[in-house]
Amino acid sequence: MYKKLFIPGPTEVGPEMLKVLATPQVGHRSGEFQELYARLIPKLKKLLKTSGHVYLATSSASGIMEGSIRNLVPERCLHLTCGAFSERWYEIAIANGKQADKLAVEWGKPNLPGALDEALARKKYDAVAVVHNETSTGVMNPLREIASVVKKYPGTLLLVDAVTSMAVVDIPVDEIGIDLIFAGTQKGFGLPSGTTVFAASERASERARSVPARGYYFDILDFEKYHQRNQTPTTPCIPILYGLDHRLDQIFGEEPERWFARRLEMATSCRKWAKKHFALLPEPGYESVSLTAIRNTRKISVADLNKKLGERSMTLSNGYGKLKEETFRIGHMGDLDLKDLDLLLNTIDEILGLK
Repeated sequence: MYKKLFIPGPTEVGPEMLKVLATPQVGHRSGEFQELYARLIPKLKKLLKTSGHVYLATSSASGIMEGSIRNLVPERCLHLTCGAFSERWYEIAIANGKQADKLAVEWGKPNLPGALDEALARKKYDAVAVVHNETSTGVMNPLREIASVVKKYPGTLLLVDAVTSMAVVDIPVDEIGIDLIFAGTQKGFGLPSGTTVFAASERASERARSVPARGYYFDILDFEKYHQRNQTPTTPCIPILYGLDHRLDQIFGEEPERWFARRLEMATSCRKWAKKHFALLPEPGYESVSLTAIRNTRKISVADLNKKLGERSMTLSNGYGKLKEETFRIGHMGDLDLKDLDLLLNTIDEILGLK
């Protein structure tokens, strides 16, 4: 049974995009693919406002989480943690034998620049890893302010998980000073899962050249080598790339500023509803634009609510991990608009008897 997705990902993929995804296959070493790649990469660079390298990896974003550690952290990384996915990145660093430290805050609170400055003044790190938008808590970290602190410490790279913020909010990569940033296609881009967009600065490439054991599948220098041929190192998920090309045309056709504004409009509307009937989890001023994390102050059964929503062809997301049933999350990314969100919220009001 079809359900419209109001979850943090995968996100809703509309009928028009589904038709694009059915574009007939081409060989990934063919001239047709090189033409697709050659027109796609400049659009991504324009969206991210970067003159650096932009690549396409056939994997979930967790692959580039690990690849960033293998390529760019010779010894030690500082992880800003504020939820499940920032914790995961720390665990990945440990699993790869790196010296990793956590600068942790309570779930629902943001990572702030002052604490980061103090940590970097105490110890030298190869890189700082931050999740821009922590999906488990609905917190959007102050990326510009964090980047400004990292800039004070030469030799320390800034690695950014933008999994649920890329294509949702404006992220001018070069202006902010990001060395590596990544996002899966199944979030803000509103496409199926299976491909990750990532951008790397020249500083990141230089660092990778000094690291001997970068692994195979996510070797940044290998991506650069194949980029020169308008290709990817390994077989890409070609249908998603056709979809991504189409999505970027839509974004630039509408104008990115308006595209981003519509997402903020949905987030603002959802927050207003949540404050009226429940409460927000994130600290005020740090709420996500991609999804709304809501405290379950009414002690409803989120699982039961979702079951009833499913009967009406809609679904939202329970709280993540230790926040299950204590919170629930409403995603407003992908092929959704304010009318879709209003229908969901009105349906919840009806199911729960809210006024």
